[in-house]
Amino acid sequence: MTKYMISLWYPADAVQPPPDELDAIMRDVDALHTEMQTAGVWLFGGGLHAASTATVVRATGERNSGSDVLVTDGPFVESKEQLGGFSVVDVADLDEAMAWAGKLADVLAPLPIEVRPFQD
Repeated sequence: MTKYMISLWYPADAVQPPPDELDAIMRDVDALHTEMQTAGVWLFGGGLHAASTATVVRATGERNSGSDVLVTDGPFVESKEQLGGFSVVDVADLDEAMAWAGKLADVLAPLPIEVRPFQD
C-alpha cells in the first residue's frame, strides 16, 4: 500500500457559496469520506480555514543553530490558488488514488484536486 495526499485547491479570490449550497457540498464531502473509511483507505484529513488565518514560523539563522524564530501572520506566499483541505489515503497504487480523487473532483467541481505520493 502507498500513502497519497489528495488535496483540494481553490482560487485565492473565491467567494464562499451561499450557506444552503455549502451545506450540500459538505454533505457530499462527508459522504465521500465515509465511503473512503468503509473501503479502509482513508487515514485522516480535513478542511482548512482561509490562508489569511495562517501563521508562518521561520528560523532566523542557519539550520540547527538554535537561532531565534520569526513569527508572522498570513500566508507564506502570494498565489492564485490556496490549499483548502486534504485527505491522506493508503491505497494499492496511483490508479486507486486517482479514482478517489476523481470522486472528490466530481463533488467539488470545478475545483482542482491534486494527488501526491508520500516519500517512503
